[in-house]
Amino acid sequence: MRAIVCREYGAPELLQLIEQPAPRPGPREICVAVSVAGLGYVDALHVAGRYQVKLPLPFVPASEVAGVIAEVGSEVTHLRPGQRVFGICVQGALAEQAVLRADWCIPIPAVLNDFQAACLPVTYGTVLFGLRECGRLQTGETLLVLGAAGGLGLAAVDVGKAMGARVIAAASSEAKRALALEYGADAVVDYGREDWRNALKQANGGRGVDVVFDPVGGAFSEAAFRSLAPGGRHLAVGFAAGVPSIPLNLPLLKRASIVGVNFGGTIFEVPGVATPVFRQLVDWCAAGRVHPKPGEIYPLARTAEALSAMLARRASGKIVVAIGAADRLPQHRTRTN
Repeated sequence: MRAIVCREYGAPELLQLIEQPAPRPGPREICVAVSVAGLGYVDALHVAGRYQVKLPLPFVPASEVAGVIAEVGSEVTHLRPGQRVFGICVQGALAEQAVLRADWCIPIPAVLNDFQAACLPVTYGTVLFGLRECGRLQTGETLLVLGAAGGLGLAAVDVGKAMGARVIAAASSEAKRALALEYGADAVVDYGREDWRNALKQANGGRGVDVVFDPVGGAFSEAAFRSLAPGGRHLAVGFAAGVPSIPLNLPLLKRASIVGVNFGGTIFEVPGVATPVFRQLVDWCAAGRVHPKPGEIYPLARTAEALSAMLARRASGKIVVAIGAADRLPQHRTRTN
């Protein structure tokens, strides 16, 4: 099978597209013929060797999969070969076949194509888990989304609206703010401006926000935390702009909390967490409450270009890689040449 392999940490251009043997599932695993793989900023960090935990070399990057079950392990009884599924693998999504734990995936409903389904497991899964379980977002509260035009950011706008929140999207360009409005944001702010906290306050009627969804970090985190209302919750999701330093007197003075969101780490440690999150997302998709879709689609041979765009923060929306689905690529924002 074809696979993208990282043999040394560094720039995405060092990745290699090679032929290697297909994996075989263990007793509680399934092997999936990958149709579409989802990419996230964390995948670019893994390749660069800049993530907090380094994957042992060599490895096949990425963990979001949509495809068709090719083989099931001896102890798997609720899934069968030929079913379309989406889910999470530890690593290995950027290959023609990948092995997933059977309890980390569910069947894809007919209302979703594989490109939509590949947006769900890590990206939408992290957002729903973060907003609902970690942030306790309530109907009528105000949600501030940083990096609102990225894959996680747009998913947070989408899920936040599904949960009944008023969503304010922060993004650095007019085009990105327009994209957030397309996804349903109630208001947008340019957090590239020095006075963006004033604009945020005006957009929220002079009040602080209730929840911050923060996949960006850097200097933006402290400014966003200072914009919380008493009792607010700041969700630390990622650090695309660097790891922030927030003085610990601020949570005390603001009577607010900082909560880490680590969906992947949680499903490793707590059995049964992934399935109800996935099922909720599928139900909301069927009801038209959330609207997963890729921002840009790349073929497998151009994975390095996709990861480079993420590292340079040029990408908008969720980035996916077509593998077994190359013959039915959607036309919108497809990168094929």
